[in-house]
Amino acid sequence: MTTNSDNIQKVKVLSKTIWTPTLFSFTVTRPESFKFTAGQFVRLGVNPKQLKYHIDNPESNVINEVIYRAYSIVSSPYDDNLEFFSIVIPNGAFTSQLQHLEVGDELMLNTTPFGFLTLARYQQPLPKDLWLLGTGTGLAPFLSMLQDLKTWEDYEHIILAYSARNQNELAYVDLITTLADNFGGLVDNPAKFTFIPIVTREKVAGALNRRLPELLLSGELEQVASEKLNKEHSHIMLCGNPDMVEDTKETLKQMGLEMNRRGEGNIAVENYW
Repeated sequence: MTTNSDNIQKVKVLSKTIWTPTLFSFTVTRPESFKFTAGQFVRLGVNPKQLKYHIDNPESNVINEVIYRAYSIVSSPYDDNLEFFSIVIPNGAFTSQLQHLEVGDELMLNTTPFGFLTLARYQQPLPKDLWLLGTGTGLAPFLSMLQDLKTWEDYEHIILAYSARNQNELAYVDLITTLADNFGGLVDNPAKFTFIPIVTREKVAGALNRRLPELLLSGELEQVASEKLNKEHSHIMLCGNPDMVEDTKETLKQMGLEMNRRGEGNIAVENYW
């Protein structure tokens, strides 16, 4: 991908939050003409040599080029700025550089949004419950959806199940706990919201402790949500670790739910890894 396309614009880093040594988020300026639908992703580019701090990697032959990667957008489609949530991949050509972002650094943004993990993919009328099942940075598109008032208007019950290995990897929990008031509270008859944190490698009070496929098969996830998954009234979206997405998708199919195709069916996934 080259940088001379009309779709490529420079954006400036406005803030950065470090969640753990391998998880961070950051905000950038938003081009005035850029529009997207909650749940979509974009391609961000970085030229390591243009960062205030970068690592020279003698094994890399792209150090003087712009490297692009796909990132789901955390922020609402109506926010003035854009926010992204990133994992650090050891020795990764992109994230090993991106983790050193500083306020004022410039990135390249491909302003063409991609992806079909959006609520618009489902036919009307919408079923009554929406299940958002994510791991790690797969939380990003769900946060965008939950900061869109239409999501709160269209469903009766929204369940967000967010899984991480350790408690300190559960990012954005403070934001999540305010969503129902800050967004649901702005519409008439908003959806009931249930947040289910999951921590798989340690016992944490108030969090479930098994992988999503196991929680589905045992019925524990439905029990905590006080809602049954049903072919007739459930939408389920999956985003995150590819193994989780594949295993959970197959588990849901075993439970009688169907992949969403041409607007019909229950299960929607995003694959941009």
